[in-house]
Amino acid sequence: MFSGLRAQELLIVLLIVLLIFGARKLPDLARSLGASAKEFRKGVSEGSEEDTEAQASEAPAEDKPAPETTAPDAQKPD
Repeated sequence: MFSGLRAQELLIVLLIVLLIFGARKLPDLARSLGASAKEFRKGVSEGSEEDTEAQASEAPAEDKPAPETTAPDAQKPD
């Protein structure tokens, strides 16, 4: 992610962030960023659990043969 940034560039970015947000707001910003990352991971894991459960419940339905459908205008010749 940051493979293109060198130490000097990273230091400049951090100083700019410090100037924009101020030293007092940085801990709050870091806490809220950490909490949002934690909530995101929780949501992703819950979503993958729901997908797994949905796939497990759909598995028996795949064994049934699909019903044949015909177009309404298609009629068999007499």
